[in-house]
Amino acid sequence: MNWKLATNLRSPAIALLAPAVAFAAFPSSAQAWGRNAHRLMVNKAVDTLPSDIRPFFEASRNFLTQHVTDPLDALAKNPAEKRNDFIALDKYGRFPFEALPRGYKAAVTKFGRIKLEANGLLPWQIGVYSEKLTNAFKLGKWEEAKLDAAILAHYVAQAHDPFSTTDNFDGRLSGQAGINDRFGSTLIDRYSSFFPMRPNDPSFINDPTDHAFDACLRAHRWLESILLADRNALRGEHSYTDDYYDRFYNEAGAILIRQLSDAATDVGSFWLTAWTNAGRPSLPH
Repeated sequence: MNWKLATNLRSPAIALLAPAVAFAAFPSSAQAWGRNAHRLMVNKAVDTLPSDIRPFFEASRNFLTQHVTDPLDALAKNPAEKRNDFIALDKYGRFPFEALPRGYKAAVTKFGRIKLEANGLLPWQIGVYSEKLTNAFKLGKWEEAKLDAAILAHYVAQAHDPFSTTDNFDGRLSGQAGINDRFGSTLIDRYSSFFPMRPNDPSFINDPTDHAFDACLRAHRWLESILLADRNALRGEHSYTDDYYDRFYNEAGAILIRQLSDAATDVGSFWLTAWTNAGRPSLPH
């Protein structure tokens, strides 16, 4: 893993593409999980934590829910930030996409930096922020740690959204425009009060970047089921009515709840791992 990757949202060390190239390469309308999804996941992640670290995150809950969407704000200002928010796995052959090395240096050597950035850097960005949070804990930089934890939570959540893992990010390739927003935002806004989310207790992660790749692969496997549910729900409709959303939720809701729950589990696990790798420092409350 090359830790000289992006070290903050707005001035990553990865060389930026020329503005015209960057604007063309990154999907301007793409957004996976909506803001409410990110806030829901980060709140649930805090609830999973063990007593050793929960008080620090509990005291920071409002800060985390506010800043977990910072990367969306950065993206609104600079479309090139999109490269950190997704990975189009299907640009690398067939599942499980073994043509793509998980080590950043090996991937650059094989495909070149421009192609990697055009196809997204999400798993490596998760590795970067895992290291940043670990270092902030080691140095006792608690305010920096809170911000790093929020941004790490955002990217970990993205790895669990199927539409952050595909070139068909908004249904443009399957003729289902806006499917990412209907799945990752509208269903949550409409039905989240009924979600039986049950994240698991967090666990230590041996290799954050490798784990991030695995999360992306698991999310990617749900794409066809979600696309089929969308087509079935729209059958006989000429617009996205209440009946459409009820049918879509009935078919795809279980996938949505599972991915949100798994995301909350993983966010807690990445936080716990960073603290453990930092030497388990005593955290302020």
